[in-house]
Amino acid sequence: MVEIELDGQKVEVTEGSMVMHAAEKAGTYIPHFCYHKKLSIAANCRMCLVDVEKAPKPMPACATPVTQGMIVRTKTDKAIQAQKSVMEFLLINHPLDCPICDQGGECQLQDLAVGYGASSSRYEEEKRVVFHKDVGPLISMEEMSRCIHCTRCVRFGQEVAGVMELGMIHRGEHSEITTVTGDTIDSELSGNMIDICPVGALTSKPFRYSARTWELSRRKSVSPHDSTGANLIVQVKNHKVMRVVPFENEEVNECWIADRDRFSYEALNSDERLTRPMLKQGGVWKEVDWQTALEYVANGLKNIKNDHGAGAIGALVSPHSTLEELFLAGALVRGLDSENIDYRLRNAEFPAPSGIRWLGTSIASLSTLQRVLVVGSNLRKDHPLFAQRIRQAARHGCTVSAIDSEVRDWAMPVAHTLVLPSGAWEQALAGVAAAIAQEKGVQAPVGSVQAGDSALAIARSLLGGERKAILLGNAAAHHAHASRLLALAQWIGEQTGATVGYLTEAANTVGAQFAGAMPGKGGLNAGQMLGGSLKAAILLNAEPAFDAAGGEAACQALANTDMVVTLSPFKANMAFSDVLLPIAPFTETSGSFVNAEGRLQSFHAVVRPLGETRPGWKVLRVLANLLNVPGFDFETSQEVLARASNTAAGGTAVVPSSLLSNAQALLPQAEGHVVGEPVVASIYQLDGLVRRATSLQLTADARRAQEGAAA
Repeated sequence: MVEIELDGQKVEVTEGSMVMHAAEKAGTYIPHFCYHKKLSIAANCRMCLVDVEKAPKPMPACATPVTQGMIVRTKTDKAIQAQKSVMEFLLINHPLDCPICDQGGECQLQDLAVGYGASSSRYEEEKRVVFHKDVGPLISMEEMSRCIHCTRCVRFGQEVAGVMELGMIHRGEHSEITTVTGDTIDSELSGNMIDICPVGALTSKPFRYSARTWELSRRKSVSPHDSTGANLIVQVKNHKVMRVVPFENEEVNECWIADRDRFSYEALNSDERLTRPMLKQGGVWKEVDWQTALEYVANGLKNIKNDHGAGAIGALVSPHSTLEELFLAGALVRGLDSENIDYRLRNAEFPAPSGIRWLGTSIASLSTLQRVLVVGSNLRKDHPLFAQRIRQAARHGCTVSAIDSEVRDWAMPVAHTLVLPSGAWEQALAGVAAAIAQEKGVQAPVGSVQAGDSALAIARSLLGGERKAILLGNAAAHHAHASRLLALAQWIGEQTGATVGYLTEAANTVGAQFAGAMPGKGGLNAGQMLGGSLKAAILLNAEPAFDAAGGEAACQALANTDMVVTLSPFKANMAFSDVLLPIAPFTETSGSFVNAEGRLQSFHAVVRPLGETRPGWKVLRVLANLLNVPGFDFETSQEVLARASNTAAGGTAVVPSSLLSNAQALLPQAEGHVVGEPVVASIYQLDGLVRRATSLQLTADARRAQEGAAA
């Protein structure tokens, strides 16, 4: 540790730290633009000049290493005059368009100009103009004359997103930030460049000119998409979601969010929103009141139960639903004496649960891994924020290995890759296990398997280092031999000291298991229900055409079902549904999600429900009351959560660590079991919100997925 004196205060920081780090620790603010705590030091804005004793001139706090006994003053006339001089240079070419700038009200340059800027400019020459660039549907670079060349966006691309999509060309006053070749910005994390831009040069294209920042209410929420559980600030005007930005949580999403977390809000205000209950009568959809719709559903379920038995009724639920909705859907079905409920719509194998499948480690620990093996995942697109953490680990020496059906660009160095059809992944993992057994002189879990060179390289990698993980992706979870893949991964983990876990697909994949949204003894799994085994199907936030392994075949089976009830915020499943009940998306209801590491995060509604939309948990409660199912006397979602988690109402609900388990015995392989390609949703087809977000569907990733589907 090194001790310095900062504005008369003694501060201890680690050796190699900069004066800026000491100031942060002491709670002393030093004005800056180019410095960002998550990015490398550039020292090119010079706004953080401070007075260092014995130094002949002011020094940049962000790039001046601390030394024992150093004396630093940030408020002397020397320091302040230097900062004012820098501000004068920054404002020379800056356009005076604050009244129309989207950044107005939350602009670092605007804020600091109040304290360090002059009341008038000595510069009389014509200001420079930088032409706008079209870089895609998400980021607007229409006013690049505002850019102060802090290079935060450039460094973010290189260091966090892993793709250098922006760079600086030319020199002096001719310098400008650009994509150089006129390409678009296609990173799945690109929206973070908007947040870290200290001026209004990079702004949100969907939000552009739609509201002023001081008009917006700010409310905390949680992302309903992938299993990170990213913390959000949802910004609202006139009961309408206008913008979504990150809420900093170092243990979960740090200060970043993925583009689908940021821009999917467009779907909330789309024309596809369902705002009133609808019934299909004579093949024609008609809007009805809630009482009519719910009584129709209740009577239909009663009749089907009487005619065909409770086993003819089932629920297919989306793991993007809240924990409360999933719990009540299960309680409703079981209250009708059926065990037919499942969230695993894309799975090809349905083993009996032996524990809640989870990440196997904390999300934060991914940043410090030394060895990692990823099986069956397009990591960068399936889990952008997990990939970002592993990218940071790779920058510090982590060896990344992969087993997948194709070589993918993860924007990080991948040391070893086994590229095989999904049907050969089990053999590949057995080969890695054989190589480990060979290296350690132990018995391999599967006999007569030879380890190839790539398997041996992966094995030796996992045998080295200290902090290690084996991560099974969405394709491995949906695999026809998912249990055997997990069992082999567990054996490898035990032999190498690596943690083993699933990246888990959706916002509530872990929560769905915790809530019991899986068939009990004698119950039908999702594959059987989608195969035509039901007479009445309840679909909660599920769209089988996109969310189910069967796709069109599943839709055809449901079309032959006597009654299909869809609970969704959107006009979904209209081809085969009989009733549409409008339930609230995550912004219009309170609820909880459980992320991949088992962290339960609750949130409140940020806007009132649109039209006659109602929270899903309330709809399920009222439906259960009409069906005379006991135990549905909840007044709040917090009471539902308390019942689901067996805690006192208002208490802290957590997923007990004793329930989180990825243990799996290696069972014999089934004879003649045909292995098809696992069904995995692309980045902007994951759930109903992203599928209906206009700007996301215009991105390069979405277009590639559409072209692939068409082919």
